[in-house]
Amino acid sequence: MSDINLAVLLARESIRLDEKAADKKAAIEACGRALVEAGVVEEAYVPAMLEREKSISTHIGEGVAIPHATLAGKEAVLRDGLCFLRFPEGVDWDGSTVTICIGIAAQGDGHVDVLAQLAQILMVPEQAAALRNAADPDTVLRMLTPSPANEGE
Repeated sequence: MSDINLAVLLARESIRLDEKAADKKAAIEACGRALVEAGVVEEAYVPAMLEREKSISTHIGEGVAIPHATLAGKEAVLRDGLCFLRFPEGVDWDGSTVTICIGIAAQGDGHVDVLAQLAQILMVPEQAAALRNAADPDTVLRMLTPSPANEGE
């Protein structure tokens, strides 16, 4: 397991639990705006996120998508960071319903470790369901923080 602490990359202000989006494009743009507002990326990162989605879907299952940019977007990354947006009404993602979008911005290839760690958490149906139902940002942060029992694995 990676030694990246996802909660360190996720500012409490970048957790939004009551978002609305008409479609996946609007959901991806909302993630991009959240990353821009957090000071993680420049505006130019958002179109690169939309471009990534055109080449390969960022939907990973269990109602979760992990939007991130193409390689061209790397220049717009100011520092590694995440955002967590929940869409309680769901967003159509090419025929599947997505309720959680975790936007990723990473310099270099740090996104690979972040994606792998997120996938490990989110592909467990019980953990994905718990994140979908989190009542507040602190719960989200707690769920993305490695427990001491898992350290060193």
